[in-house]
Amino acid sequence: MNTMLELFGVDYFSELELKSRVPGSAFKKFKAVQRGEEELSLEVADVIANAVKDWATERGATHFTHWFQPLTDLTAEKHESFVTATPDGTVLSQFSGKEIIKGETDASSFPSGGLRATFEARGNTIWDTNSPMFIRGAGTARTLYIPTAFIGYNGEALDKKVPLLRATQALNVQALRIQKILGDTETTRVDVTLGCEQEYFLIEKAFYDRRQDIALAGRTLFGSLPPKGQELSDHYYGTIKDRVKTFMGELDAELWKIGLIAKTEHNEVAPNQFELALMFGACNVAVDQNHLVMDTIKKVATRHGLAALLHEKPFEEINGSGKHCNWSLATDTGVNLLDPDTLTADNLQYLVYIMAVIEGVDRYADVLRSTTATPGNDHRLGGHEAPPAIISIFLGEPLTNLLENVEHIGKTKTSEETIHVGAKIPAISKNFSDRNRTSPFAYTGNKFEFRMPGSSAAVSTPMFVIATIVADILKEYADILEKEKGAINPAIIKLVKEHYAKHKRIIFNGNGYDEAWVKEAHKRKLSNLANTVEALPVYIKPETIALFERHSVLSAAEMKSRYEVYIERYDKQSNIDLSIAIRMAKNEIYPSVVKYVTKISKMIVSASKALGDEKYLQYDKEHLEKVLKLKTALKDTISDLSKGLEEADATEDTYKRALFYRDKLFPIYEEMRKIVDQLELLVDKSDWSIPTYFDLLFKL
Repeated sequence: MNTMLELFGVDYFSELELKSRVPGSAFKKFKAVQRGEEELSLEVADVIANAVKDWATERGATHFTHWFQPLTDLTAEKHESFVTATPDGTVLSQFSGKEIIKGETDASSFPSGGLRATFEARGNTIWDTNSPMFIRGAGTARTLYIPTAFIGYNGEALDKKVPLLRATQALNVQALRIQKILGDTETTRVDVTLGCEQEYFLIEKAFYDRRQDIALAGRTLFGSLPPKGQELSDHYYGTIKDRVKTFMGELDAELWKIGLIAKTEHNEVAPNQFELALMFGACNVAVDQNHLVMDTIKKVATRHGLAALLHEKPFEEINGSGKHCNWSLATDTGVNLLDPDTLTADNLQYLVYIMAVIEGVDRYADVLRSTTATPGNDHRLGGHEAPPAIISIFLGEPLTNLLENVEHIGKTKTSEETIHVGAKIPAISKNFSDRNRTSPFAYTGNKFEFRMPGSSAAVSTPMFVIATIVADILKEYADILEKEKGAINPAIIKLVKEHYAKHKRIIFNGNGYDEAWVKEAHKRKLSNLANTVEALPVYIKPETIALFERHSVLSAAEMKSRYEVYIERYDKQSNIDLSIAIRMAKNEIYPSVVKYVTKISKMIVSASKALGDEKYLQYDKEHLEKVLKLKTALKDTISDLSKGLEEADATEDTYKRALFYRDKLFPIYEEMRKIVDQLELLVDKSDWSIPTYFDLLFKL
């Protein structure tokens, strides 16, 4: 039997597994709970919990955990034993409905941005019935994982999952209004779908252990690129090395066990960079699965003597890593609402949803940009491997022409395969598969690809924001169209025509890397929030807060807490990066340079005595002078950066501290980096104390 078929789903509690283990009545009620039609009763929960416990223990699980996503961009878990002691000294394996539904954890050490008072430290984890359970671990250390939401003492969202669940429900409500207006009587739910493409690097674990910048900051703070980098594009889609293919094979197997399918995997552009993409699925589940992918990549890499780097920019001067999020909408009847095949003369729903996305991204571009504002992503965005920080939409020629035709009746677009829309709109090309790799938000045939999120980020944040802004626009459209008394198609054409004219400024089908685009975007009055410090205040703008309160996704207090958490994260990560740079420069690199200077000085003295002719030593002396000059400059930057960190620590206001890091301290660090990278090229490799880029990128 095929290995994949043998392994797939062995540690995944599927719907079929549940159906086979519980009475039909209990399964029917559980499905109603998933659809939001009923509350989960303790009686049904008890039946399910017992079935899950039997399944898990049959597979060697000894513990269970409520698995959740705090505001750290990571996941968290507290393991509880299935075993319970009885008064007579025996033990039982028990798991109740109460335990599966709700857990308690000390929330005091998780970031909350002031949302939670110290005396209200308790947090509750609530079972997400729509995300499947699974088992992880080996031998006697196997645990049942229950995906959960994480809320505070008074029900506040302390995690990334709660706003995502709320936002997708808000979008569902508004989309169903649109479907009803369009005469759709069969659809009962509209879901957000998501497919994530995950990029990462692999390096030797031995080198990882010798670089405290990689180990503690996730990226190299120093390093000079070898003469050859990625210029020849020889790594991109190249033959996968046997060692890496073996790693990928085990990674696939681990993912198969918990019901995940890696649809594609390949070499990426940079040396030792790779990509993995999962099958599409419901957005909430896809977000959970992406967390599992990131964690599994790191664990499997360790088993192979490798270290996986998920940082957005582990190495200067070569491509960084992103996480491309392929976003769409689908009905429970199997219709992709962003598929142009649904556009016909008597069905213009495609135009409504496409226009809603365009308008939403235009009106709330700053909010969408803020979801990708992280310290790591600052190093990646705007480079020639990532979209610029300016939000724009790439539609491609066919779709752009369609909307232009709606706005200006009379333009004609014909091809071998066309869609005849009617309503005085000329026929258009059916091939909508154009894409633009420089665009942050590109239409790719039947979905939008949001390419701005960083590789280490939890994609739940941009996903709940996209869902909310589209829900907001659909609500406005529904309010307009519900008032129409006559035929709906002319009303849709009128709506699209008027709204496209107002919001087409966000559409850009050209090269996002070109400097001319920056100027053009400025003319169009599009924002350019170049870094995290500029983008994060968007969270606490009154109009942003109003947006999320309007759809009950996040309250004002919850929005402000996220701003506080993220600005504090920027400060802490900046402090970590700069502190590591000082330590490496002071305790590793500077001593290496001193050792080398001593060696060269002795060599020159010895050679001078032996040769008696100084002209033969001119090159050596000039070389030594360069090293000595850089050595002095390095010492100065160490001193300046150390003093600067003390000043930053004394700055109480978190935003002012962030500005200080960005404007005062990082320029000093950049100067330090230039000095160190020059020294690396001058100092004998045998005297250089840390693995070089050549070691990290070309030895695998």
